[in-house]
Amino acid sequence: MPAEHGNSALDTLRRSAIPLSGAPNDYDAILDMVGDARFVLIGEASHGTHEFYAERAAITKRLLAEKGFNAVAAEADWPDAYRANRYVRGMSDDPDADRALSGFERFPNWMWRNTVVLEFIEWLRRFNGAQADPLSHAGFYGLDLYSLYSSIHAVLEYLDREDPRAAARARERYACFEHFHQDSQRYGYATAFGTAEPCEAGVVAQLVDLREHATQFMHDGTLLKEDEYFYAEQNALVAKDAEEYYRTMFYGNVSSWNLRDTHMVRTLSALADHLTRTRGQAKIVVWEHNSHVGDASATELGAQGEVNVGQLTRERFGSDVRLIGFTTNTGTVTAASNWDEPPQRKRIRPALTGSYEALLHEVGIPRFLLRLHTNHLDTVLKASRLERAIGVIYRPETERLSHYFFAELPSQFDAVIHVDETRAVQPLETHELWLSGEAPETYPTAL
Repeated sequence: MPAEHGNSALDTLRRSAIPLSGAPNDYDAILDMVGDARFVLIGEASHGTHEFYAERAAITKRLLAEKGFNAVAAEADWPDAYRANRYVRGMSDDPDADRALSGFERFPNWMWRNTVVLEFIEWLRRFNGAQADPLSHAGFYGLDLYSLYSSIHAVLEYLDREDPRAAARARERYACFEHFHQDSQRYGYATAFGTAEPCEAGVVAQLVDLREHATQFMHDGTLLKEDEYFYAEQNALVAKDAEEYYRTMFYGNVSSWNLRDTHMVRTLSALADHLTRTRGQAKIVVWEHNSHVGDASATELGAQGEVNVGQLTRERFGSDVRLIGFTTNTGTVTAASNWDEPPQRKRIRPALTGSYEALLHEVGIPRFLLRLHTNHLDTVLKASRLERAIGVIYRPETERLSHYFFAELPSQFDAVIHVDETRAVQPLETHELWLSGEAPETYPTAL
């Protein structure tokens, strides 16, 4: 055991750790910690780990069934997730969850088209089907802003049905994007470097127009009309924010990151307002990566100017928020080597010395939960340490540079779940690289 960890720190961690065995009462401590909070943000240390998805789903099921939560809001595009939302509410023609999730075509589609999410969506449909009152149904929503063109299409589809003259106006405003052949990044590059005029004025005008006619679109006051208008309004907002995001993404990571996370919190707030107005309450579970859920102000990234969903949600909703993170030491993960490449099943290197993951590995319990503000853990774990984050890309050959940053865990989260050895989440579409087993750490260079 490295001396830096100290016996006293490990002893405190071992006394505080709540072992997880798969028993029904595993997450009693989480539900106790949640109390009356209305927003529970549950992270993941990678976008491709089975246990993170499965345990997050298990916690969410209990929050829905026992704490009255009525929505799951995910790091997913609004129109794609809303198709799944219609399915779980019994309002779509999709025959099963596989079809309901088929809107997730864009890389990295395994984030939402995997076996764990498939099972959860089917469970949520059954859960809603058992509720006598449709107002108590729980929904599934997306918070992200990548869906520029599909959100534009959704706005036009809505207006074609509700007001053809408004649809004609919208087509004129959105026509600016037609030159880029449904390629959002091409639009961003062209406008960032001055080879095309931005389409900002059109997307702003369309959002304003839609909002000015909200009363007309919800004229009969039914829940269905309110839901349909809200869906269209959020798509118009996505189009506005996505236009800005793609236009700024070539200027630097902090500005585009902050725009994206600010959009997600604005969408979360709008969803909470909509559910409160139409269902009487809003209690929402958020599924995102640790890097979005863990309070950025407790990390070196926050010191560099980044904000994130966890930080902004705490600032906006205060004691109504709980933040939960995940960690692992080693195992496998579904990830790509480069953007837009097929996913592989990659071996995760053991945690670096000096990291939180290495310290939690030394606790010696395969799976456990820590409530970080009990038993003086906030003092024991206060010192800034390395923390690992694997997104949809995993590059073990440059792991320290690519996947670690400094953080203060007790300020970042309210609780953390450590699964010492994890395995890759299984995509619904399994590429031959994934099926062939674990790629060597240096694949594809073999250096």
